[in-house]
Amino acid sequence: MSSVLLAIAVPVCLAIFWLVSTSRAATETPEYKVIRADEKFEIRDYPALTIATAPMNDDGMNGGFRQLFRFISGKNETAEKIEMTAPVLISAAKEKKTMSFIMPRKALEKGVPMPTGDSVVLGKMDAARFAVLRFGGSRTAENEKAAIAKLTAWLETQKLTGKGTPTFAYYDPPWRPVFMRRNEVMIRIGNHRE
Repeated sequence: MSSVLLAIAVPVCLAIFWLVSTSRAATETPEYKVIRADEKFEIRDYPALTIATAPMNDDGMNGGFRQLFRFISGKNETAEKIEMTAPVLISAAKEKKTMSFIMPRKALEKGVPMPTGDSVVLGKMDAARFAVLRFGGSRTAENEKAAIAKLTAWLETQKLTGKGTPTFAYYDPPWRPVFMRRNEVMIRIGNHRE
């Protein structure tokens, strides 16, 4: 009887460890202040963020993600590893889409190493106020288009004007079940202090 329990307990314990270690709770996310909440819509103030950005090629997320992952895995001037954060940010520009990783506090305190090569660049995302819609499901063009339309319609009902190109924020790894994923679309609506 004990060998049967052990045969069941070991895989269950490993699965729990894997889920906890890859959960959102174990990954650093940027701090923000919720100014207003309206069901799935929020208005948030974000501080300035340091980001590493790479172009997204014709192969979708894979090209940009690979370049950024190499950078945080040590393909940088000091060969340092940088912790992965969430969310991954993707611009919704029709041309020249980009993907960005937010640099973690620990790397900022130590000094973020410069990328090697010219595919990844370090930059700043200024402190700003954003309207945000949380949505679920897979990353598809249809889901993204629908999310932008819903957020834009909500902004109109609130008599708010968006500025610039929407940004998508994807919080979860691809192996997380689709129904558990946290995705967001963000549209800048003003400066941090407005």
